[in-house]
Amino acid sequence: MSRPEAIRRVKTYSAATGYVYQYYFYEVQKTRRGFSAGREYVYMVSLDRRQVFPLRIFVKQSAVDRWGRSAGRELSGTEEYAIAKLRLFQAFDESQEIEAKRPDLIIDESNLDNLLSQLDI
Repeated sequence: MSRPEAIRRVKTYSAATGYVYQYYFYEVQKTRRGFSAGREYVYMVSLDRRQVFPLRIFVKQSAVDRWGRSAGRELSGTEEYAIAKLRLFQAFDESQEIEAKRPDLIIDESNLDNLLSQLDI
């Protein structure tokens, strides 16, 4: 028996670029990029309500582990999801050609603290 399709809650985001995106969370999976382990959060995005394309946010495990050691606790799954979503919003605000370019969105040591500070963590 095949698995039933999940019901997705479509949300909108009005970006600083003037575009209004529709998106929904699709999946998260453990993966590797090169020598780096982490989790990849996949969001399905649309600019015109007709075509949907995936945007992937890779959260490097080494950055999460380093933050956990300095903070004295691990990042929860909900907190990790939140920083991935914030990185998605940053991408929407930064690029007017997100559909054509489909940028490689990464959360690593260079931007993790900034994203967490937006969550007061």
